[in-house]
Amino acid sequence: MELVFVRHGQPQWAVDGMSQNNPHLTDLGRRQAELAARRLVAGTRPVREIIVSPATRSIETAAPLAAMTGIEPVVVPDLVEIKMPDWSGTPEATVQQIFQEAQHRSPEAWWDGIPGGESFRSFHERVTAALQGLLDERGIRPDQERAHLWQFTGEPGRIVIVAHAGTNAVSIGHLLGAEPTPWEWERFILYHASFGRLRAIPLAGEHVFSLRTFNDREHLPAEMRTR
Repeated sequence: MELVFVRHGQPQWAVDGMSQNNPHLTDLGRRQAELAARRLVAGTRPVREIIVSPATRSIETAAPLAAMTGIEPVVVPDLVEIKMPDWSGTPEATVQQIFQEAQHRSPEAWWDGIPGGESFRSFHERVTAALQGLLDERGIRPDQERAHLWQFTGEPGRIVIVAHAGTNAVSIGHLLGAEPTPWEWERFILYHASFGRLRAIPLAGEHVFSLRTFNDREHLPAEMRTR
């Protein structure tokens, strides 16, 4: 089986200079989503399922793929990005300054998250629990005695998960057995509408997840690659 993690297209974080809490895609973001969908449909492995975060930017990114495949996306609320304070109506320049200053926090402060938002501890637990729930439903469970091995009782094929930089980075790190850090989206950087592809392969009597591509943007011309 194969999991393809897709980051959403470019969002319109600001309208008239004011921050948006749940933004739509930009025109460029919609074009990125269309090209990502065409690439996925053209692949040799057919898409069997589409899983999506409830954020507007993720739903809009998944829409072209749903239209091309006829597959109805399944919304999983806990795959939404780490929750920030509600900055709706706050000048975008102010929000960017907050993020720039936050880069210099101590590791413990990184674990606690931005004041008024979700802690990274809670975010990591939420995302990994949601991911494991999805896998459990498809007969994929971690081996309780041997780390990094997975037991399979089904063959779910290719599953596309359309979510966020943080959500996808946490998921990929978890499946690969990497020790978590509170800056996963900086350790595993995914650009807009890029892919991270993991394949489960038989190994050591069970299965392991193998990273096959990461931050794959070959479907996007250079001028359309944004972060």
